[in-house]
Amino acid sequence: MGPLKGLRVIEFAGLGPGPFAAMLLADMGADVVRLERRQADNLLGIDYDILNRGKRSVAVDLKTPEGIETALELLSHADVLIEGFRPGVMERLGLSPEVCWQVNPKLVYGRMTGWGQDGPLAASAGHDINYVALSGALSAMGEKDGKPAIPVNLLGDFGGGALYLAFGIMSAVYEAKSSGKGQVVDTAISDCTAHLTTMLHGLMHNNCWHDQRGDNLLDGAAHHYNTYQCADGKWISIGPLEAKFYAEFLQRMQLQDDPDFKEYQQPENWPALKQKLIALFAEKESAEWCSLLEGTDCCFAPVLSLGDASRHPHQVARAVFETHDGCVQPAPAPRFSRTPGSIQRPPPAAGQHSTEVLQQWSLKDEQK
Repeated sequence: MGPLKGLRVIEFAGLGPGPFAAMLLADMGADVVRLERRQADNLLGIDYDILNRGKRSVAVDLKTPEGIETALELLSHADVLIEGFRPGVMERLGLSPEVCWQVNPKLVYGRMTGWGQDGPLAASAGHDINYVALSGALSAMGEKDGKPAIPVNLLGDFGGGALYLAFGIMSAVYEAKSSGKGQVVDTAISDCTAHLTTMLHGLMHNNCWHDQRGDNLLDGAAHHYNTYQCADGKWISIGPLEAKFYAEFLQRMQLQDDPDFKEYQQPENWPALKQKLIALFAEKESAEWCSLLEGTDCCFAPVLSLGDASRHPHQVARAVFETHDGCVQPAPAPRFSRTPGSIQRPPPAAGQHSTEVLQQWSLKDEQK
């Protein structure tokens, strides 16, 4: 099932963005085979790793000639390779792009790193927070005159990493159909997170954005694009930026006759208007505000916890979350009208499919 049915992907076991990119392909129907040691280290300390859903697992020892031989045999039948090691590791293993192209010229070689395959920082360790910091994106998040707000690891690892790797891979697969040649997809989280800030750079060029967090329309300065705490301690979000949406927001909040809110586009008025809304939203519980504003053109939504998000009526109606083996998890996205994706299978145990994959891919029936 899925639009990528028939695509064969070899993923070298890793953590975070590489596995998530491979999961995206598996959700869309690709046959993703994860190469890992039988006694693989469980660095996250979890037994049910959702990022490995939909994949099959083959156990190999890449430190042995037999393991490298098995990897190359599998790669000769694959369309895509995904690896997330530091630069030079695959070359030292004897699995460089050039070696792999000798057995499969059309192979798309997807590489995931924080800093890229070259450059002064290429060999340095790092994590999401560092890559996002260097991109400029981290400096734009947080309260004015406060510390930068850490966006979990969603912006770098998964937004600037996995999504770009998956997009790059499929772009290269498309090109290989006409050229007959594979290529390296060098996905650096720092590069791609910087690319996500394209609109902000355009706004700065037009003097519509200040290079100071908490001082702009979309970063918490504006009263009408912000979050507010309710009487029960829960939070809600509003974002009526357009004039017609703002007018409806004022009407429903009974603020249409307040002259202060008429001059809402002037940044110098935002702090005072924000204080008024802070006091107003604190008068009622979040359920009351949801009853008044949700489902309208006020651009409103409650700020839900991860646990609550799966139970919201809209998410339930669209089946945004699924439960497999007792684990609630996001369903595949985006949606396709004719060839929908699906969760193909639960996360595998290391080496669970060694014999199965080797037989199906017409290789030696051996577990290296």
